[in-house]
Amino acid sequence: MDLFDKCNYDLLNKVRQLGIYPYFHELQSRQAPVVQMEGKRIIMLGSNNYLGLTEDEEVIEAGIKALWKYGSGCSGSRFLNGTLDLHNELEHELAEFVGKEDCMTCSTGFQSNLAIISSIAGHGDYILNDRENHASIYDACRLSFATTLRYKHSDMEDLERQLQRIPQKAGILIVTDGVFSMRGDICKLPEIVKLAEKYGARVMVDDAHGFGVLGKGGRGTADYFGLTDKVDIIMLTFSKSLASIGGCCLASHRVVDYMRHVSRPFIFSASMTPASCATALAALRKLKAHPEMSEHLMEIAQFFREGLKENGVKIIDAPTPIIPIFTYHSLDTLWYGKKLFDEGVYVNPVLAPACVEGECLLRSTLMATHTQSVVHEAVDIISDVINHGVTDDLS
Repeated sequence: MDLFDKCNYDLLNKVRQLGIYPYFHELQSRQAPVVQMEGKRIIMLGSNNYLGLTEDEEVIEAGIKALWKYGSGCSGSRFLNGTLDLHNELEHELAEFVGKEDCMTCSTGFQSNLAIISSIAGHGDYILNDRENHASIYDACRLSFATTLRYKHSDMEDLERQLQRIPQKAGILIVTDGVFSMRGDICKLPEIVKLAEKYGARVMVDDAHGFGVLGKGGRGTADYFGLTDKVDIIMLTFSKSLASIGGCCLASHRVVDYMRHVSRPFIFSASMTPASCATALAALRKLKAHPEMSEHLMEIAQFFREGLKENGVKIIDAPTPIIPIFTYHSLDTLWYGKKLFDEGVYVNPVLAPACVEGECLLRSTLMATHTQSVVHEAVDIISDVINHGVTDDLS
């Protein structure tokens, strides 16, 4: 067998022939509530720019100043020549804001999960993984060489059954998304913490979609439940609420200091660029100064959610800015996504393996900078398209 035989992707070819290929649309403007995409005015309901800070002038200016002061890159790892005073400032302010002793930044959110999990878990340890955790967590588990056990999504009885299988002397890490990125629901953190205490496990929360959204002033999922001191490791990404790129680990000084010296994804990767670091820091300071941004985000998301329900559109009703719309089957989902794009609304199609076939979704997300008038316009377009159903032959 030729190694490249697998590169014949029949479904992809079919989707392209049907004219409903949904990926790699080209943007010609900033990430904003309304964008220019492929020459068209499009209402953006597919961005993780939850606080809308990618177009904030203070955030942009911070990046420009850092570019001039430090240059375009660090040309080395944090471990060697790649640590700037900006990195240390960002880590200190994140740790203080979230309520943890220490922080370690990485160049991407994906890399952050690899850096954390592969260094803290190894041979003889066990990782308990929610089935709907992000793909980066699954890849990190593979890199760690620990035994990974999956539990049914947010099923605490199944989690306990898995915990009961583990030898008493083994190290145990329970990993969960704070806010699940596809469905928008929040993890059952109080129950997870109780089970961790019962079975001697440590708890890690990937709060990529919870930070800036939940908790007091956007401090995240652990703060939302009042459990920051009970969660051992918190992972954040900067490409969402912090309007940049990068990620970090927040934990005790002992744990973070250990990771800094043994984590291969951290040690052998170049550090965050100066501009990325500066924009994340400026966005964090903006969030600290304006906690009302998170509150407004939740209000505008609720306005959108209520509008869809009033128009009979079936959604997953979770209290976050992620509002998934049921479309059920893959080809139907792609058709709806294409039709909405043609009508001026961008959403993300969610297909298997990101969900179970038959439970496919259109994932829509809100920003704090969306206005009610734009949201109302989007609701009308979405309701009209979804309620009319698929009108083309997709066989």
